[in-house]
Amino acid sequence: MVNGKVCLAYSGGLDTSVILAWLLEQGYEVVAFMANVGQEEDFAAAEEKALKIGASKFVCVDCREEFVKDVLFPAVQVNAVYEDVYLLGTSLARPVIAKAQIDVAEREGCFAVSHGCTGKGNDQIRFELGFYALKPDVKVIAPWREPEFFNRFAGRNDLLEYASVKGIPVAQTKAKPWSTDENQAHISYEAGILEDPDVTPPKDMWKLITDPEDAPDVPEDVTVVFERGIPVKIVYKEGQVVKEAVEPLDIFLTASKVARRNGVGRIDIVENRYINLKSRGCYEQAPLTLLRRAHVDLEGLTLDKEVRHLRDQFVTPTYSRLLYNGSYFTPECEYVRAMIPPSQNTVNGQVRLRLYKGNLVVLGRSSSTENLYDASESSMDELTGFEPTDTSGFIAIQAIRVKKYGQSKIDRNEPLTL
Repeated sequence: MVNGKVCLAYSGGLDTSVILAWLLEQGYEVVAFMANVGQEEDFAAAEEKALKIGASKFVCVDCREEFVKDVLFPAVQVNAVYEDVYLLGTSLARPVIAKAQIDVAEREGCFAVSHGCTGKGNDQIRFELGFYALKPDVKVIAPWREPEFFNRFAGRNDLLEYASVKGIPVAQTKAKPWSTDENQAHISYEAGILEDPDVTPPKDMWKLITDPEDAPDVPEDVTVVFERGIPVKIVYKEGQVVKEAVEPLDIFLTASKVARRNGVGRIDIVENRYINLKSRGCYEQAPLTLLRRAHVDLEGLTLDKEVRHLRDQFVTPTYSRLLYNGSYFTPECEYVRAMIPPSQNTVNGQVRLRLYKGNLVVLGRSSSTENLYDASESSMDELTGFEPTDTSGFIAIQAIRVKKYGQSKIDRNEPLTL
């Protein structure tokens, strides 16, 4: 007896392969779903494996272009970052994957969706809040929160034993004891030996970015061109040949390629999960590191001071926190996202960058239409823009409040201290 059709987010790894077999054991028909968000994956092998285990269908959705245009570039526009370092690579992919999975579930007539997220991570929240916003009546089957499942599979050995009984082929990974999640924005590493925050990641862990010590001995220069805060061109060299990328996906992949080969974009942090646990994560976030750095720099030249301060105080941290917490498909995030484009109307121009052994240095920036910098006004050698005596009045006005504060301290015999 079939209990209904379920759309499973399937990675082809041990966990989701076991979950697929377990769902079949519970009497469900299973459609195995996979989103192509730029991860290095053998999609044909994943399909073959899912169908061999017993999935009635395998559906792979190519989300790469949508991911760049609708999520990654807006993240560059707003300079998205979590806890000063993490550029949200995993978080940014989740809304795209959730939407694609719900689309497949509806098209295939599935009453439920399922995933392999653990009960202690952020992803279960990100996916499920997305599912419920996109399809409020959907049922979510989360095996790692089902006592019948997690009591049966208490550890990796239990999963391996079940896979052996069911004839599920698995790749042994004891030589690399950590888990990963990859998309075209980054790859993350966590768990296993990384759960000790004082353990240095082994050199062979890093998959995408060249070790800075092994990067080329010759610096590489690139130019990124922006229109309204969105990268529209990247100019680089392959050997002695100057090349350009102008399509969104090509721009992003080029930024990734250039940053990776020069050792740019590795981080190792302890972060605060939404679920109130601390987590140690290592990330390779090459393309976002390059594009965000260029974008931040261009804003210094082209973005109004007060607009930038308001955006930095509210829009950037709020958007980043909402993304991290899985609240992309919410009214508050829709409201905050609407604030991003108006702040970017003047962010037009280009930034020249130099990459060298893990370092990213700005060589210069320019804008032919939105340059708010005036060399004559800012010069210490020219009396232009305003009279020096004007500053006396400016300081006098600013000092009114400060003088009263200082006098009140003196009256109370509470001198100001450093």
